[in-house]
Amino acid sequence: MVTAALHEWPGDVRSARGLQQALAGRVRLDDATGRVTTVAGVDTGFEAGGHTARACVARFRWPDLTPLETVIGRAPVTFPYIPGYLSFREMPAILDAMVRLEQLPDLLLCDGQGIAHPRRLGIASHLGLWLDRPAIGVGKSRLCGSHEEVGEQRGDQQPLMDGDTRIGTVLRTRSRVKPVFVSPGHRVSHDGAVAWVMATLSRYRLPEPIRAADREASRRR
Repeated sequence: MVTAALHEWPGDVRSARGLQQALAGRVRLDDATGRVTTVAGVDTGFEAGGHTARACVARFRWPDLTPLETVIGRAPVTFPYIPGYLSFREMPAILDAMVRLEQLPDLLLCDGQGIAHPRRLGIASHLGLWLDRPAIGVGKSRLCGSHEEVGEQRGDQQPLMDGDTRIGTVLRTRSRVKPVFVSPGHRVSHDGAVAWVMATLSRYRLPEPIRAADREASRRR
């Protein structure tokens, strides 16, 4: 069951920015995951010339990562494409997918950012707050922040910093392959986020639940 609505959807950037700033103060950065028996990957693509968001949630059993269910949700796109505001385009479709699950996952791995965001509220943080679930952002590219050079071996990492504040981790998940940008979304620490990402990898760059969600979210009719 999806929890009650966290807020109404804003219709303009100014309202969206204010909402992000207000919600960011509610994000928890401690490891309050509780008992985890299922993890899910979350990703979103687009259909109908970009007018419809197509979200996928792929739920796996933990710790053996056996696939349990994969669902698709759709919603009209009502917010413009602006970096830093993608959750307002994608989350209605993700929430539509969540209500189709037999059971909500205990932990969310989102293709996108957590607190590694200019206002500390990327999609993983936004979704984690809405569902009151531990959530982690796994970005393929950097949205903000800076970091030192990352070693070339699997598991090598560097903190992602915004000034003096750590906002994530640049993590090499596969040797000599581009790193990913891991950040806590909600109810997970920096170290906890990295540990979960490493634990859900197979032999690919992205965690297995996100890979599964990406395949289905990007599929076109």
